[in-house]
Amino acid sequence: MINARITGLSSYAPDDILDNEALSKMVDTNDEWITTRVGIKTRHILREPGKGSSYLGIKAVERLLESTGTKPEEVDLLICATSNPDYRFPSTGSIIAHQCGLTSAYSYDIQAACAGFLVALEDGAAYVKSGLRKKVIVVAAEKMSSMTDYTDRSTCPLFGDGAAAMMLEPTEENVGILEGVFHIDGQGLEHLWMPAGGSVLPASHETVDAHQHFVIQDGRNVYKNAVTDMLESSKEVMAKAGVTIDDIDWFVPHQANLRIIEAVGSRLGIDENKVLVNIEKYGNTSAASIPLCLDEYKDRLKKGDKIVLTAFGAGFTWGALYVIWDL
Repeated sequence: MINARITGLSSYAPDDILDNEALSKMVDTNDEWITTRVGIKTRHILREPGKGSSYLGIKAVERLLESTGTKPEEVDLLICATSNPDYRFPSTGSIIAHQCGLTSAYSYDIQAACAGFLVALEDGAAYVKSGLRKKVIVVAAEKMSSMTDYTDRSTCPLFGDGAAAMMLEPTEENVGILEGVFHIDGQGLEHLWMPAGGSVLPASHETVDAHQHFVIQDGRNVYKNAVTDMLESSKEVMAKAGVTIDDIDWFVPHQANLRIIEAVGSRLGIDENKVLVNIEKYGNTSAASIPLCLDEYKDRLKKGDKIVLTAFGAGFTWGALYVIWDL
């Protein structure tokens, strides 16, 4: 039995910080309002002209290669999770792979919104478990500021930019990416989306003037579904793995909103000290949020730790992974 173990993890966030005080000068908001409702104090923003999500992903992958002592040509596959591709085509993954010198690797993008990293991670693990690939990089790269409307006080405090990358390799030990569950419900379409810029509503003067190229969110609907769906998928993946909440050492939910994180953790019945949270510093970095959080806390994690990862995003799409740490 071959499993996919995690052999490396790295992340990158831009140096420029947008804090709540600065944001309050852009829209009608304030630190207390933002902190009370979503738990965010700062977010990292990529401001360099001409640089997109691939730039963030390249930085994360370069750090991963260096920290693991991996030669670029040793990598077989790179999967990039992003909702903010550099271009509609080619794939952002192809740009990252090229710039990082991954000359032997195939690469492609996955678009599963905020659940993208978990979906890509299960895909990467499947390649390793099947024997098709031996060294797989899963990278989440999100320039969320590119789709944020900084005139919309309900959404602009939420999002930040960042990237993180993880290496997967085969092992015969019972560790790594072991179980996963994923769901989709297309009825969520108009509750969390970007209306224009695709083939249904291509870019035009009218769509730009109407601010239709930014995130639009029905906050109440998203909150309700995110809490329910992350809770149920976490229970489902634990049942699939044959473990209970008492067996879990760490719970890492998508960092979308502190109130959502607290509600899911409370209903799950897990000790709040086992819930990893870094939303205060980074905001919602979409697909990059879970690996960014894992990287920040990786010094706390030890071999054998049982971890549940869960995410919810546009689509609606959601799910959870059960992982035994081995890094």
